[in-house]
Formats: sequence, structure tokens, C-alpha cells
Amino acid sequence: MSKCEQCIVRQFNSLKHLNKEELMRMSNCKTSKIIKKGESLFEEGEHINGVFCIKDGICKVSKMSENGKNQIINLVKRGDLIGERSLISDEVSNLNAIALNDLEVCFIPKKEIIRDLEKNPDFTFDVLKTMAGSLKKADNLIVDMAQKTVKQRLAETLLKLQEKFGTTKEGIINIHLSREEIANIIGTATESAIRLLSNLKKKDIIVFKGKDIKIINYKELEKISHGF
Repeated sequence: MSKCEQCIVRQFNSLKHLNKEELMRMSNCKTSKIIKKGESLFEEGEHINGVFCIKDGICKVSKMSENGKNQIINLVKRGDLIGERSLISDEVSNLNAIALNDLEVCFIPKKEIIRDLEKNPDFTFDVLKTMAGSLKKADNLIVDMAQKTVKQRLAETLLKLQEKFGTTKEGIINIHLSREEIANIIGTATESAIRLLSNLKKKDIIVFKGKDIKIINYKELEKISHGF
């Protein structure tokens, strides 16, 4: 098990603001585990009571609606923290987090993080800034669902996926998502997502490499995302 002060992953999140002594103390109380693809990191209604640091892999964070539809809210990758809201609220989680591929995570208990929030203003400010960013994303998602067409949301999602996860040497978006998962991101039925993807392929805007996607006309996809 690697020590927090030696872990390169912390450079990508708020933990970079902790000093060596704080990191060493954190190392002594954290737990590390592997979450297999498809398994749950935490579920809706569960008390998290701490923060997860994603050391490797990707996790999908989703919310199940009353009519049984699954809406993917976020995709959390290596270097991200998840569960920060549990630090300032005793409420149970309102989201599910499922491993999209094998996840390696470290869990830091709430009582340990609280000590650092109270004593290290740079760390506190960065955690708050991250949470504010999450709230902004949630606001944008609400507006997008209400005002943008499914076609626009799909185009925007493909562009954001490429920006966030990059591409392979072949130019393929470097994340493996099923058609159902893409549908759950854009808030539509799987059949609708398949049809819209096929239309983009017919127009030579994207190509399929198996189930994976490569954007070949970035400018046209941007136009569609803006409603043109």
C-alpha cells in the first residue's frame, strides 16, 4: 500500500495542499481496496462518512429516478476525489457510484479529513472550490436537459468525453462506454442513442471502432452541440 506523501495521484486533487505531516497521518488511517468492474463503490441511501480518492480506473456516478431510469451525473477518473459532501453533511448519499472498469481507491475517514479542514485553509478552500464546480455542473445538466435536444446533448457529450479522457494513438475516445451508458448520460432511451450515433456515422462525423467512437469531424460536431 503506497503512502499518501509518495502518491503522485494527490497532485490532481485537493490533497496536494496538505503538508508532509498531515499526509503521513492520513496514510496511517486510510484503507485501500480494489472495486471490480460493475461493483458498487457506494449506493444511494448509504452513509459514506469519508472521502474516496481514485488511484486508478473510472467510476460512473448516477441517480435512479422514480420511474426506474438511470441518469449518469458524472464520470470520475484517476486523481479525482468523491464523497466530499459527506464532510459537511450527515445525510446519506443521494447517488450511486459504480466501477466502470476495475477501480483502485483509497478511503480516508471523515474524522481525519475534518481535522485538516479545520487547520489548513488552502486545503479547505480547494475542497470548497471543487464542490462549487460540481454544483455548477449539476446546474448546467438541469438546463441542458430542459433546453437542449437529445442530438445536441449527444454531440456535447462526445466532445466532453474526448476532452476529459483524451484519445488513443488511433484517435479513439479513451473510455469504453456501452450504448446504454451513453443513453444514460444524455437522458434518453438506448434505442434513441443508437439511432443518433448511427446518423452521426452516416454523416461522416464519427466512426465506430467496435463499440468505441472516434470523432473525425470535430467542427461539425461542435456545430451540432450548439444547435446548428
